Amino acid sequence: MSKQLFLPLGFLLVCLLAGCASSKKTTTRRSVTPPPSRPATKLSTKDKRTARINRINDQQQKIISTARSFTGTPYRWGGTSRGGMDCSGLLMISFQEGGVRLPRTSAEQSKFGQLVSLRELRPGDLVFFATKSKNSRKVTHAGLVTEVRGKHNVQFIHASTKLGVVESNIFSDYYRRAFVKARRPF
Repeated sequence: MSKQLFLPLGFLLVCLLAGCASSKKTTTRRSVTPPPSRPATKLSTKDKRTARINRINDQQQKIISTARSFTGTPYRWGGTSRGGMDCSGLLMISFQEGGVRLPRTSAEQSKFGQLVSLRELRPGDLVFFATKSKNSRKVTHAGLVTEVRGKHNVQFIHASTKLGVVESNIFSDYYRRAFVKARRPF
């Protein structure tokens, strides 16, 4: 072969081989970087206060859990069972499960424990109402604070004559007007 023909063929062969090499798929290892972690959400002062207020011990948790287990139980005056119960019966049975002996009637229960203000309420506190007469402050209804969700949202469980055992906000118009006092039994 002539030298002139060999050079262009050699050049062509080198170009083809170089083209094949560049068309090969190359696999490179990419380092997997975890997604950036989110910064911890800072709680507002209000949220910190609410979290601190809602901290309860095992005994209080048991009492609240027992009371909540009666949710939906129909109202029955003088009742203390799942077949029906009244407000003071609910509290008496719930506290009994937590190892605390509470008097039977709401009037007697309203003398049990340390007096606390409405703005100081915490889970486990007892709340009392005068629901029979607008002018009287005589205690006729009782409940148990289950959760503080905010300044004007304090949930309490009680046996309502119309709805049975339910949780309500103490700051609803009806209960706020009927509120008489609160006691801390612990």
